Amino acid sequence: MSLSDLGGLVYSTEVGRTCPVCRQAIASCTCKAVQRPVGDGVVRVSRETKGRASKGVTLVRGVPLDDDELNALGKKLKAACGSGGTVKDGVIEVQGDHVERVMAALQAQGFKVKRAGG
Repeated sequence: MSLSDLGGLVYSTEVGRTCPVCRQAIASCTCKAVQRPVGDGVVRVSRETKGRASKGVTLVRGVPLDDDELNALGKKLKAACGSGGTVKDGVIEVQGDHVERVMAALQAQGFKVKRAGG
C-alpha cells in the first residue's frame, strides 16, 4: 500500500492555517466560513473580571466592522483610555474599568451604544 492509496497529503506547513470547510489557506478561503454573527446594530460595552485573576477589563461587543477596522478602533479606544488591550474574536478588550470613556468615544464616532451587565 503506497502513500497515494491512503488519500494523499497528510501534513503540510506550506500554507499555514487552513479553513476547515474548503481546506484552502485562511487568506485565500473561498467559502468564508469564519464569519461573525450579524448583530442588531447596537454596540454593547461591559466590564468583566471572569478568568482574569480579579483584574477588570472593559469589553466591547457587536461592533459592525471588519477585522482591520476593528483592530484600528481597538487601537483608538486603548489610546483614549491610556491602557492596553487586545481584539479577539470580534470583541475589543481594554484593560481596566473604562466603560464610561469607551462609551463616550464610541458615541462620538456615531455608534449606538448600550451598557451591558451591572
